Amino acid sequence: MTLIKSISGIRGTIGGTPGEALTPIDIVKFTYAYCVKLRERRPKPSGERYRVVVGKDARISGEMVEQLVCGSLIACGVDVIKAGYASTPTTEMAVIFEKADGGIILTASHNPKQWNALKLLNEKGEFLNAAEGAAILECAEQEDFDFADVDSLGTVIEKDFTDAHIDAVLALEAVDVEAVKKAGFKVALDAVNSVGGIIMPKLFERLGVECVKVNCEPTGHFAHNPEPLPANLVELCETVVKEKADLGVSVDPDVDRLALICENGQPFGEEYTLVSVADYILSREKGKKDLATSSNLSSSRALRDVTESYGGKYYAAAVGEVNVTTKMKECGAIIGGEGNGGVIYPAIHYGRDAIVGAALFLTNLAYKKMKVSELQKTYPQYYITKNRIDLSDKSLIDKILSEMKKIYASEDINDIDGVKISFESRKEWVHLRKSNTEPIIRIYAESATRESAEKLASEIKAIAEKIIKG
Repeated sequence: MTLIKSISGIRGTIGGTPGEALTPIDIVKFTYAYCVKLRERRPKPSGERYRVVVGKDARISGEMVEQLVCGSLIACGVDVIKAGYASTPTTEMAVIFEKADGGIILTASHNPKQWNALKLLNEKGEFLNAAEGAAILECAEQEDFDFADVDSLGTVIEKDFTDAHIDAVLALEAVDVEAVKKAGFKVALDAVNSVGGIIMPKLFERLGVECVKVNCEPTGHFAHNPEPLPANLVELCETVVKEKADLGVSVDPDVDRLALICENGQPFGEEYTLVSVADYILSREKGKKDLATSSNLSSSRALRDVTESYGGKYYAAAVGEVNVTTKMKECGAIIGGEGNGGVIYPAIHYGRDAIVGAALFLTNLAYKKMKVSELQKTYPQYYITKNRIDLSDKSLIDKILSEMKKIYASEDINDIDGVKISFESRKEWVHLRKSNTEPIIRIYAESATRESAEKLASEIKAIAEKIIKG
């Protein structure tokens, strides 16, 4: 059993002992703490009600967790806007639509079915910042409860925001509905038996796209490992070829990550979802001053290359969606996200959104009038390897990172999140980052080929092992 507490909320496996898994007691405790800090963050006149949106993905523990969260909000005197089955970006948008005071998303994202989580939003439908999240964790640990009396209990209304979210996406200037309809695309969709099976087919229908459904019943019984990586998308790849589809689309259980498959059944590359959409958005703004994009340190250099080709500037952020959105606001980025298929388009909202990502990608594809595999070849080609070093002593992590900075002091070093070493002459980089939950260091390396990326990662691992041995 596992319970992980972080600034963005809590996640864990269902069942077990309180404090060691995501149990009813933990759910009530953290929901209560969220309400306490909500009132501190947004003081209101006496008698004015607080309103919070609650949405969930389709995992089988969702109904149980939803009842506990909604019941706890009501017990705290907070009115609940129950969005039911809703993608993460849909719940974020619902907070905006309703002008609510916050939101709670019940999803463990790409984690397996035994996991669930409470992801916490502010009044902008965005994840809480580090200080706000830390305050909730501290409050929860105090267990100093004081619930509302019977005359002050909250209320519940149920509302479906799926169509409103799609309406907002299709209303974007960068989404050309008529061009996509005219292209007559056929798409194979793998929604891993979660809420993507509800919203994505509706999106494609509105865009005039024929949709071949794979694992689209929102049962919560995931047909395969729910992380949208190539190894987990064999059935989708085969379906694309068999059905002669123009594109394969895969989303994770809460639909904030978008992975694409070329018409030949080969992966487009999760890193290239953002790169391709950014290329399209940048092309619309070509010639304008102060063009900017942003992604986290572990994302492909290809976004930087594409941004600079339009005369823009790329900004790196620490890993984590809230860190990326913060950097995007600071630099005025017109597009950004994460290399795991997470597209963040501020023109609609500051959150990873596979729905808007798919609509923008299809618009670009309609304009380019080329096959998806041909489109992929137009972008800078890089390969990322992902490795790790397991340690018996957490204290060694900081030592390794510190020594790496000294050894590679002559290279371009970024230490806002671990240590990223960029070898500019070779257009290679390696990022060493400690895990927040395990005694390990993650090592991501990128180069022009798999072989050179693996060679770089091996070089770094060998140096780390020498440091460990002293």
